[in-house]
Amino acid sequence: MPWQVTGNHWLSLPCIHPADGAVFAVGFLHRGTRSAIEFAGAPGFVEGEGAPLLRLRVRVGDKEYAFSDAPMTWERALGWLPTFTWTAGNIAVRGTVFAPFGRDSDVAGAVYALSLENRGTEDVNATFFVEGTLGHRQLRVQTDRPFEDAHLVKDVDGDVILSGRAASGMVAIAIGADEASRVEVVAADAPRYTIARAITAPAGGRAQLAFYLAAGPEPDGARASMAVLRRRGWKDLLRDTRDALQSLEQTTGNDSLDPLINRNLLFAYFYSVGRALDDAHYYLVRSRAPWHGRGVTVRDWEALTWTLPAIQLCDGPLASELLLRACELHGYAPGRGVHYFDGTMFAPGFCLEGAAGYAVAVDRYIRDTNDDHIVDEPIVADTLYLSNDDLATRRDRNVPLYSTEVLPGGEPAPHPFTLHGNAVVAQALDVMRRTLDEETARTVEDPEAVRAAIKRHFVAEQDGKQLFSAATDLAGHHSFADDPVGSALWLPMYEAVERHDSTYRRTVKNTTLPPGELARECARLLGPESSKVLQWFRRAALDGGFAAEIVTPEGQAKFNGGDAALSGLLAWTAWYAVHALGERP
Repeated sequence: MPWQVTGNHWLSLPCIHPADGAVFAVGFLHRGTRSAIEFAGAPGFVEGEGAPLLRLRVRVGDKEYAFSDAPMTWERALGWLPTFTWTAGNIAVRGTVFAPFGRDSDVAGAVYALSLENRGTEDVNATFFVEGTLGHRQLRVQTDRPFEDAHLVKDVDGDVILSGRAASGMVAIAIGADEASRVEVVAADAPRYTIARAITAPAGGRAQLAFYLAAGPEPDGARASMAVLRRRGWKDLLRDTRDALQSLEQTTGNDSLDPLINRNLLFAYFYSVGRALDDAHYYLVRSRAPWHGRGVTVRDWEALTWTLPAIQLCDGPLASELLLRACELHGYAPGRGVHYFDGTMFAPGFCLEGAAGYAVAVDRYIRDTNDDHIVDEPIVADTLYLSNDDLATRRDRNVPLYSTEVLPGGEPAPHPFTLHGNAVVAQALDVMRRTLDEETARTVEDPEAVRAAIKRHFVAEQDGKQLFSAATDLAGHHSFADDPVGSALWLPMYEAVERHDSTYRRTVKNTTLPPGELARECARLLGPESSKVLQWFRRAALDGGFAAEIVTPEGQAKFNGGDAALSGLLAWTAWYAVHALGERP
């Protein structure tokens, strides 16, 4: 995908084209519809077709330039903010596109900040134009559904308002300049607008300006957010955003790995976590990127073990809030299937890892943040008790192993008892014996008994070698097909075996395949070939540098790019491989 990407928790700007800096779409979470809502210039915005939502051009004297007239040189400030330089004759334009972020700058909006440098010997009078069309509005859970009412673009006291014509519209956008400007609106099937902002750059000097985009649940709210952006000013907003992003940065001591980790860390931070425009609460989703097929649904396992560990690396308070939200919204039915982000069931299908994942996530949170008070939260305690009850009903009558219906990636389990699932359960039981009340803890299965049963019932012969099977029915039938999400490579992470265990090493060597499923490549970062895999990740293009569910052997995105939760897994496992395992590419 040839897109620049930016955003904050309120808003996503996934579609900024590098050829001319045009914004093709913006997106928001909406709790009331359990959907993402996207405003776009044209229905084909993901492919960059048609007119954009917002495009820049500039007039200098009697000459007018489109930004596609000369190459735009892009870089990412702090690994996240798209920043460009564009030159024509004696003028150079530098721009930064960002969604404000930070304690005092958390606004549902975005800023297009511009600086015109005059390299000539005479003053330059220039006019920057922002123009665009509202050609498409859609709701999206996994697939898009266009709004049925007509689009509306109008001028309200010098601000352009984009919305639907229905009075019950769910989102409105306000677009305007930082200072007085000229606005033109054309009503049509795809209504258009133009905002013109004039500046003067002195000889050898520069002039600066900004255009703002603000959102609200209705037009008055959008204009109120716009007023906040103007009052705070783009310079302070940019400073706060840069400071806040810097505070999230992680370092491994390896200059080639740090950009990979931080880029995917920030993508997970903003695109797997969002605040709904209508209720302002945080929600966990698979991805807010509109080209990802799993959309804004979520599985317990992805939220708890892919997104949360990445957030814990950089923002402990937010991780605490998200863990509580996961328990509140999804913990009533731990592991029962795929959910809408508000907790409503989307697709039932019991997953053993999902049920056990809450205890594992609580334990990992405590170890990462040293905050053991999380277990005193009633909602966390309730969720752990529910998880314990659900796991108990899945225990085999004769063997201390637990059955599942689906694998953590959602595919049907080939046999009821899975290797990865029972390894996770063993660790969850260990946590529950330490956190549940004394009477209940006495009834919790001994995790060492589960680990012993894993070695007894999952080790089988294949091609003359003793290996761990991926699944069994406890009646002599085994499946050795390694699950990309629940791979045998993760066993040491859940203390089921040691990394140097001979059966484990034979098993993971036997599962070595050309890169395809990125989740398995993340798991390989913890296996015996970790250094080699780090080198592969360092070179892999992925989806514009972000995780994709399926990749080519060379690391190019093939399917479901913009996978924010998987970006979190990538960032965390690469960081862990370096810091905890001492690996180097």
